[in-house]
Amino acid sequence: MSGVTRVAIVDPFDDSRENLRSGLLSMESVWLEAECSRYEFFIDVIQQSTPDVAIVSVDSDPESALGLIRKIIVSHPTVDVIGVSSRSDGQFILQMMRAGAKEFVSLPVRIEEMLDVLERLHSSRAGKEGEVRVASRVYSFCGSRGGAGCTSLAVNFATILARNPSYSVALIDLDLAMGDADVCLDIVPDYTLADVAINIDRIDLQLLKRSLSRHTSGLYLLPHPVQIEDASIIQPEHITRVINLLKLTFTHIIVDLSKGYRPIDFAAMNSSDEILLVTQLDVSSLRNVVRVMLSLNERSGLESKVRVVANRVGSSEAEISTQRAEETIGRPIFARVPNDSRTMLASRNSGVPLIEHAPKSKLFQSILTLTEQVTGETAMAGTPEVTKSGVWSIFGAKK
Repeated sequence: MSGVTRVAIVDPFDDSRENLRSGLLSMESVWLEAECSRYEFFIDVIQQSTPDVAIVSVDSDPESALGLIRKIIVSHPTVDVIGVSSRSDGQFILQMMRAGAKEFVSLPVRIEEMLDVLERLHSSRAGKEGEVRVASRVYSFCGSRGGAGCTSLAVNFATILARNPSYSVALIDLDLAMGDADVCLDIVPDYTLADVAINIDRIDLQLLKRSLSRHTSGLYLLPHPVQIEDASIIQPEHITRVINLLKLTFTHIIVDLSKGYRPIDFAAMNSSDEILLVTQLDVSSLRNVVRVMLSLNERSGLESKVRVVANRVGSSEAEISTQRAEETIGRPIFARVPNDSRTMLASRNSGVPLIEHAPKSKLFQSILTLTEQVTGETAMAGTPEVTKSGVWSIFGAKK
Protein backbone atom coordinates (compact mmCIF):
# COMPACT_ATOMS: atom_id res chain seq x y z
CA MET A 1 0.00 0.00 0.00
CA SER A 2 1.41 3.35 -0.97
CA GLY A 3 0.99 6.00 1.72
CA VAL A 4 -0.45 5.57 5.18
CA THR A 5 -4.06 4.89 6.19
CA ARG A 6 -5.22 6.65 9.35
CA VAL A 7 -7.64 4.53 11.38
CA ALA A 8 -9.95 4.97 14.38
CA ILE A 9 -11.61 2.00 16.10
CA VAL A 10 -14.52 1.47 18.46
CA ASP A 11 -15.15 -1.72 20.42
CA PRO A 12 -16.75 -1.88 23.89
CA PHE A 13 -15.14 -5.28 24.54
CA ASP A 14 -11.63 -4.84 25.96
CA ASP A 15 -10.25 -8.16 24.69
CA SER A 16 -11.38 -7.82 21.09
CA ARG A 17 -10.44 -4.13 21.03
CA GLU A 18 -6.92 -5.05 22.15
CA ASN A 19 -6.75 -7.76 19.49
CA LEU A 20 -7.82 -5.25 16.89
CA ARG A 21 -5.41 -2.62 18.20
CA SER A 22 -2.45 -5.01 18.23
CA GLY A 23 -3.18 -6.16 14.71
CA LEU A 24 -3.34 -2.61 13.38
CA LEU A 25 -0.17 -1.53 15.17
CA SER A 26 1.70 -4.39 13.50
CA MET A 27 0.93 -2.91 10.06
CA GLU A 28 3.47 -0.39 8.83
CA SER A 29 0.97 1.16 6.44
CA VAL A 30 -1.53 1.93 9.21
CA TRP A 31 -1.57 4.81 11.67
CA LEU A 32 -3.91 4.20 14.61
CA GLU A 33 -5.30 7.68 15.30
CA ALA A 34 -7.70 6.79 18.12
CA GLU A 35 -9.49 3.99 19.88
CA CYS A 36 -12.79 4.23 21.72
CA SER A 37 -14.69 1.95 24.08
CA ARG A 38 -18.20 3.39 23.72
CA TYR A 39 -20.38 3.76 20.65
CA GLU A 40 -22.02 6.99 21.82
CA PHE A 41 -18.72 8.86 21.85
CA PHE A 42 -17.27 7.60 18.58
CA ILE A 43 -18.67 10.39 16.41
CA ASP A 44 -16.74 12.86 18.59
CA VAL A 45 -13.64 10.69 18.27
CA ILE A 46 -13.90 10.83 14.48
CA GLN A 47 -14.43 14.58 14.59
CA GLN A 48 -11.26 15.02 16.62
CA SER A 49 -8.99 12.44 14.97
CA THR A 50 -10.15 12.77 11.32
CA PRO A 51 -9.29 9.21 10.23
CA ASP A 52 -9.47 7.80 6.73
CA VAL A 53 -11.16 4.65 8.02
CA ALA A 54 -13.46 3.95 10.98
CA ILE A 55 -13.55 0.35 12.22
CA VAL A 56 -16.71 -0.51 14.14
CA SER A 57 -16.88 -3.75 16.11
CA VAL A 58 -20.57 -4.63 16.29
CA ASP A 59 -20.69 -7.61 18.66
CA SER A 60 -21.32 -5.70 21.89
CA ASP A 61 -24.63 -4.20 20.75
CA PRO A 62 -25.42 -4.86 17.06
CA GLU A 63 -28.41 -2.50 16.95
CA SER A 64 -26.44 0.42 18.38
CA ALA A 65 -23.45 -0.38 16.19
CA LEU A 66 -25.55 -0.38 13.03
CA GLY A 67 -27.06 2.95 14.09
CA LEU A 68 -23.56 4.31 14.63
CA ILE A 69 -22.48 3.25 11.13
CA ARG A 70 -25.48 5.11 9.66
CA LYS A 71 -24.52 8.24 11.62
CA ILE A 72 -20.89 8.07 10.48
CA ILE A 73 -21.71 7.98 6.78
CA VAL A 74 -24.05 10.97 7.21
CA SER A 75 -21.84 13.14 9.44
CA HIS A 76 -18.47 12.11 7.93
CA PRO A 77 -19.11 10.91 4.37
CA THR A 78 -15.40 10.88 3.49
CA VAL A 79 -14.65 8.31 6.20
CA ASP A 80 -14.80 4.68 5.05
CA VAL A 81 -16.41 2.28 7.53
CA ILE A 82 -15.30 -1.30 8.14
CA GLY A 83 -17.59 -3.51 10.19
CA VAL A 84 -15.94 -6.26 12.24
CA SER A 85 -17.64 -9.11 14.05
CA SER A 86 -17.20 -12.68 15.20
CA ARG A 87 -20.49 -13.44 13.42
CA SER A 88 -20.25 -14.40 9.77
CA ASP A 89 -23.82 -15.18 8.64
CA GLY A 90 -24.69 -13.55 5.35
CA GLN A 91 -27.85 -11.81 6.56
CA PHE A 92 -25.98 -10.02 9.33
CA ILE A 93 -23.19 -8.92 6.99
CA LEU A 94 -25.82 -7.63 4.56
CA GLN A 95 -27.33 -5.53 7.36
CA MET A 96 -23.97 -3.90 7.97
CA MET A 97 -23.49 -3.14 4.30
CA ARG A 98 -26.95 -1.64 4.03
CA ALA A 99 -26.17 0.52 7.07
CA GLY A 100 -23.19 1.94 5.18
CA ALA A 101 -20.17 -0.25 5.92
CA LYS A 102 -17.96 -0.64 2.84
CA GLU A 103 -16.17 -3.76 4.05
CA PHE A 104 -16.54 -6.58 6.57
CA VAL A 105 -13.74 -8.34 8.49
CA SER A 106 -14.13 -11.33 10.80
CA LEU A 107 -12.88 -11.36 14.39
CA PRO A 108 -10.29 -12.25 15.49
CA VAL A 109 -8.59 -10.11 12.87
CA ARG A 110 -6.19 -11.75 10.44
CA ILE A 111 -3.54 -9.26 9.36
CA GLU A 112 -3.56 -10.40 5.73
CA GLU A 113 -7.33 -9.97 5.45
CA MET A 114 -7.30 -6.52 7.06
CA LEU A 115 -4.44 -5.39 4.82
CA ASP A 116 -6.35 -6.50 1.73
CA VAL A 117 -9.43 -4.58 2.86
CA LEU A 118 -7.45 -1.44 3.65
CA GLU A 119 -5.68 -1.68 0.30
CA ARG A 120 -9.02 -1.77 -1.54
CA LEU A 121 -10.31 1.22 0.38
CA HIS A 122 -7.08 3.13 -0.14
CA SER A 123 -7.19 2.48 -3.88
CA SER A 124 -10.80 3.62 -3.97
CA ARG A 125 -10.00 6.87 -2.15
CA ALA A 126 -6.98 7.50 -4.38
CA GLY A 127 -9.18 7.18 -7.44
CA LYS A 128 -11.73 9.73 -6.30
CA GLU A 129 -11.75 12.90 -8.34
CA GLY A 130 -10.12 15.84 -6.67
CA GLU A 131 -8.35 13.89 -3.92
CA VAL A 132 -5.14 15.73 -3.07
CA ARG A 133 -2.99 14.85 -0.09
CA VAL A 134 -1.68 17.92 1.74
CA ALA A 135 2.10 18.02 1.41
CA SER A 136 3.83 17.79 4.77
CA ARG A 137 5.46 20.98 6.07
CA VAL A 138 8.22 21.20 8.67
CA TYR A 139 8.67 24.28 10.89
CA SER A 140 11.62 24.68 13.26
CA PHE A 141 11.61 27.13 16.18
CA CYS A 142 14.89 28.44 17.56
CA GLY A 143 15.78 31.24 19.97
CA SER A 144 18.32 34.05 20.01
CA ARG A 145 19.01 33.09 23.63
CA GLY A 146 17.63 30.93 26.42
CA GLY A 147 14.32 32.21 27.73
CA ALA A 148 13.30 33.90 24.49
CA GLY A 149 9.98 32.06 24.59
CA CYS A 150 10.76 29.66 21.76
CA THR A 151 9.14 26.59 23.35
CA SER A 152 5.99 28.47 24.34
CA LEU A 153 5.50 29.68 20.78
CA ALA A 154 6.27 26.27 19.29
CA VAL A 155 3.82 24.46 21.58
CA ASN A 156 0.99 26.93 21.00
CA PHE A 157 1.68 27.11 17.26
CA ALA A 158 1.43 23.31 17.16
CA THR A 159 -1.77 23.03 19.22
CA ILE A 160 -3.47 25.65 17.06
CA LEU A 161 -2.70 23.63 13.94
CA ALA A 162 -3.74 20.39 15.64
CA ARG A 163 -7.26 21.72 16.23
CA ASN A 164 -7.85 21.96 12.49
CA PRO A 165 -9.59 18.68 11.52
CA SER A 166 -7.84 18.74 8.15
CA TYR A 167 -4.40 18.63 9.75
CA SER A 168 -2.34 16.03 11.57
CA VAL A 169 0.46 17.54 13.65
CA ALA A 170 3.57 16.26 15.42
CA LEU A 171 5.90 18.18 17.75
CA ILE A 172 9.52 17.12 18.33
CA ASP A 173 11.30 18.47 21.41
CA LEU A 174 14.98 18.75 20.44
CA ASP A 175 16.01 20.67 23.55
CA LEU A 176 17.48 17.41 24.80
CA ALA A 177 18.84 18.60 28.15
CA MET A 178 16.33 21.21 29.31
CA GLY A 179 13.28 20.79 27.09
CA ASP A 180 9.85 21.17 28.65
CA ALA A 181 7.29 20.77 25.86
CA ASP A 182 5.92 17.79 27.80
CA VAL A 183 5.39 20.02 30.84
CA CYS A 184 3.64 22.68 28.75
CA LEU A 185 1.23 19.99 27.54
CA ASP A 186 0.92 18.13 30.86
CA ILE A 187 2.11 14.90 29.24
CA VAL A 188 3.98 12.13 31.02
CA PRO A 189 5.47 10.22 28.09
CA ASP A 190 6.09 6.49 27.94
CA TYR A 191 8.81 6.86 25.31
CA THR A 192 11.24 9.58 24.22
CA LEU A 193 13.68 10.46 21.47
CA ALA A 194 16.29 8.37 23.28
CA ASP A 195 14.17 5.24 22.83
CA VAL A 196 13.87 6.01 19.13
CA ALA A 197 17.62 6.60 18.80
CA ILE A 198 18.48 3.34 20.59
CA ASN A 199 16.30 1.46 18.08
CA ILE A 200 17.25 3.55 15.05
CA ASP A 201 18.58 0.57 13.10
CA ARG A 202 15.14 -0.99 13.04
CA ILE A 203 13.02 2.14 13.25
CA ASP A 204 9.95 2.16 11.04
CA LEU A 205 6.58 3.85 11.10
CA GLN A 206 5.13 1.21 13.42
CA LEU A 207 7.83 1.66 16.07
CA LEU A 208 7.87 5.43 15.72
CA LYS A 209 4.14 5.81 16.19
CA ARG A 210 4.35 3.79 19.41
CA SER A 211 6.86 6.34 20.69
CA LEU A 212 4.57 9.36 20.31
CA SER A 213 2.35 10.73 23.08
CA ARG A 214 -1.04 12.10 22.05
CA HIS A 215 -2.32 15.34 23.56
CA THR A 216 -6.03 16.05 23.90
CA SER A 217 -5.76 18.74 21.21
CA GLY A 218 -4.86 15.99 18.71
CA LEU A 219 -1.17 16.94 18.73
CA TYR A 220 1.43 14.16 18.89
CA LEU A 221 4.61 14.75 20.91
CA LEU A 222 8.02 13.11 20.59
CA PRO A 223 9.69 14.38 23.80
CA HIS A 224 13.26 14.92 24.91
CA PRO A 225 15.05 12.15 26.87
CA VAL A 226 14.23 11.78 30.55
CA GLN A 227 17.88 11.37 31.54
CA ILE A 228 20.16 14.23 30.49
CA GLU A 229 23.03 11.84 29.80
CA ASP A 230 20.89 10.11 27.15
CA ALA A 231 21.14 13.21 24.97
CA SER A 232 24.47 11.95 23.66
CA ILE A 233 22.71 8.96 22.08
CA ILE A 234 20.83 11.12 19.59
CA GLN A 235 22.70 11.91 16.37
CA PRO A 236 21.88 14.21 13.40
CA GLU A 237 21.08 11.29 11.10
CA HIS A 238 18.51 10.07 13.64
CA ILE A 239 16.66 13.37 13.42
CA THR A 240 16.64 13.31 9.64
CA ARG A 241 15.28 9.75 9.68
CA VAL A 242 12.54 10.59 12.21
CA ILE A 243 11.37 13.68 10.32
CA ASN A 244 11.25 11.79 7.03
CA LEU A 245 9.12 9.06 8.61
CA LEU A 246 6.76 11.54 10.24
CA LYS A 247 6.27 13.28 6.90
CA LEU A 248 4.63 10.10 5.61
CA THR A 249 1.56 10.66 7.75
CA PHE A 250 1.60 14.16 9.34
CA THR A 251 0.67 17.33 7.49
CA HIS A 252 2.68 19.54 9.85
CA ILE A 253 5.80 18.79 11.89
CA ILE A 254 6.98 21.33 14.46
CA VAL A 255 10.51 21.11 15.88
CA ASP A 256 11.51 22.95 19.06
CA LEU A 257 15.28 23.29 18.74
CA SER A 258 17.83 23.51 21.54
CA LYS A 259 19.55 26.70 22.61
CA GLY A 260 22.98 25.33 21.67
CA TYR A 261 22.71 25.17 17.86
CA ARG A 262 24.20 21.70 17.80
CA PRO A 263 24.51 19.36 14.80
CA ILE A 264 21.12 17.80 15.54
CA ASP A 265 19.54 21.26 15.37
CA PHE A 266 21.09 21.94 11.97
CA ALA A 267 19.88 18.52 10.79
CA ALA A 268 16.34 19.56 11.70
CA MET A 269 16.81 22.93 9.99
CA ASN A 270 18.01 21.20 6.83
CA SER A 271 14.77 19.18 6.84
CA SER A 272 12.62 22.25 7.55
CA ASP A 273 10.59 24.32 5.15
CA GLU A 274 10.74 27.36 7.42
CA ILE A 275 12.74 28.40 10.48
CA LEU A 276 11.22 30.78 13.03
CA LEU A 277 13.97 32.61 14.91
CA VAL A 278 12.48 33.97 18.14
CA THR A 279 14.05 37.02 19.75
CA GLN A 280 13.34 39.80 22.19
CA LEU A 281 13.95 43.46 21.43
CA ASP A 282 17.14 43.99 23.43
CA VAL A 283 20.70 44.52 22.26
CA SER A 284 22.02 41.15 23.46
CA SER A 285 19.24 39.16 21.77
CA LEU A 286 19.50 41.10 18.50
CA ARG A 287 23.26 40.66 18.34
CA ASN A 288 22.71 36.94 18.73
CA VAL A 289 20.25 37.07 15.83
CA VAL A 290 23.07 38.49 13.70
CA ARG A 291 25.42 35.73 14.89
CA VAL A 292 22.88 33.03 14.10
CA MET A 293 22.20 34.47 10.66
CA LEU A 294 25.93 34.56 9.88
CA SER A 295 26.16 30.89 10.81
CA LEU A 296 23.12 29.98 8.74
CA ASN A 297 24.47 31.99 5.82
CA GLU A 298 27.42 29.61 5.71
CA ARG A 299 25.04 26.68 5.32
CA SER A 300 23.52 26.64 1.87
CA GLY A 301 19.80 27.36 1.78
CA LEU A 302 19.18 27.87 5.50
CA GLU A 303 19.26 31.67 5.68
CA SER A 304 16.44 31.96 3.16
CA LYS A 305 14.19 29.84 5.37
CA VAL A 306 14.40 32.17 8.38
CA ARG A 307 11.63 34.43 9.64
CA VAL A 308 12.41 36.56 12.69
CA VAL A 309 9.69 36.75 15.35
CA ALA A 310 9.87 39.41 18.06
CA ASN A 311 8.45 37.96 21.27
CA ARG A 312 7.31 39.62 24.51
CA VAL A 313 7.01 42.98 22.79
CA GLY A 314 6.26 45.70 25.33
CA SER A 315 7.88 43.92 28.25
CA SER A 316 10.17 46.85 28.97
CA GLU A 317 10.10 50.58 28.36
CA ALA A 318 13.77 50.33 27.44
CA GLU A 319 13.28 47.84 24.63
CA ILE A 320 14.49 48.69 21.15
CA SER A 321 11.98 49.85 18.52
CA THR A 322 11.07 47.54 15.68
CA GLN A 323 12.65 49.91 13.15
CA ARG A 324 15.96 50.00 15.01
CA ALA A 325 15.85 46.24 15.54
CA GLU A 326 15.41 45.68 11.82
CA GLU A 327 18.32 48.00 11.10
CA THR A 328 20.45 46.06 13.60
CA ILE A 329 19.75 42.60 12.20
CA GLY A 330 19.55 43.70 8.56
CA ARG A 331 16.24 42.01 7.84
CA PRO A 332 12.54 42.59 8.60
CA ILE A 333 10.75 41.46 11.74
CA PHE A 334 8.19 39.01 10.39
CA ALA A 335 5.82 39.10 13.37
CA ARG A 336 5.45 40.65 16.82
CA VAL A 337 3.98 38.79 19.79
CA PRO A 338 2.96 40.99 22.74
CA ASN A 339 4.16 40.48 26.28
CA ASP A 340 1.72 38.80 28.65
CA SER A 341 3.99 36.87 30.98
CA ARG A 342 1.27 36.28 33.55
CA THR A 343 -1.06 34.52 31.08
CA MET A 344 1.75 32.53 29.48
CA LEU A 345 3.21 31.46 32.82
CA ALA A 346 -0.20 30.36 34.08
CA SER A 347 -0.72 28.37 30.88
CA ARG A 348 2.67 26.67 31.18
CA ASN A 349 2.31 25.91 34.89
CA SER A 350 -1.12 24.34 34.38
CA GLY A 351 -0.01 22.34 31.34
CA VAL A 352 -2.90 23.78 29.33
CA PRO A 353 -2.10 25.52 26.03
CA LEU A 354 -3.47 28.97 25.35
CA ILE A 355 -6.10 27.67 22.93
CA GLU A 356 -7.85 26.26 26.01
CA HIS A 357 -6.42 28.39 28.81
CA ALA A 358 -6.95 31.88 27.36
CA PRO A 359 -8.38 31.74 23.81
CA LYS A 360 -9.65 35.34 23.98
CA SER A 361 -6.38 36.85 25.17
CA LYS A 362 -4.38 39.17 22.92
CA LEU A 363 -1.44 36.83 23.42
CA PHE A 364 -3.28 33.83 21.96
CA GLN A 365 -4.79 35.88 19.15
CA SER A 366 -1.33 37.12 18.14
CA ILE A 367 0.04 33.54 18.05
CA LEU A 368 -3.00 32.50 16.02
CA THR A 369 -2.24 35.32 13.56
CA LEU A 370 1.42 34.25 13.46
CA THR A 371 0.38 30.67 12.69
CA GLU A 372 -1.85 31.80 9.84
CA GLN A 373 0.82 34.13 8.45
CA VAL A 374 3.42 31.35 8.45
CA THR A 375 1.20 28.65 6.96
CA GLY A 376 -0.66 30.97 4.61
CA GLU A 377 -3.95 29.37 5.63
CA THR A 378 -6.73 29.86 8.14
CA ALA A 379 -5.24 27.68 10.85
CA MET A 380 -8.47 26.78 12.65
CA ALA A 381 -10.85 26.52 9.70
CA GLY A 382 -13.68 24.15 10.45
CA THR A 383 -12.67 23.93 14.10
CA PRO A 384 -15.42 23.79 16.75
CA GLU A 385 -15.44 26.66 19.21
CA VAL A 386 -12.86 26.15 21.93
CA THR A 387 -13.97 26.41 25.54
CA LYS A 388 -12.47 25.68 28.96
CA SER A 389 -15.40 23.46 29.88
CA GLY A 390 -13.35 20.30 29.76
CA VAL A 391 -10.73 18.27 27.99
CA TRP A 392 -12.00 15.80 25.41
CA SER A 393 -11.00 12.17 25.88
CA ILE A 394 -10.99 9.44 23.24
CA PHE A 395 -12.82 7.23 25.72
CA GLY A 396 -15.62 9.75 25.99
CA ALA A 397 -15.05 11.29 29.38
CA LYS A 398 -14.49 14.88 30.30
CA LYS A 399 -11.62 15.43 32.66
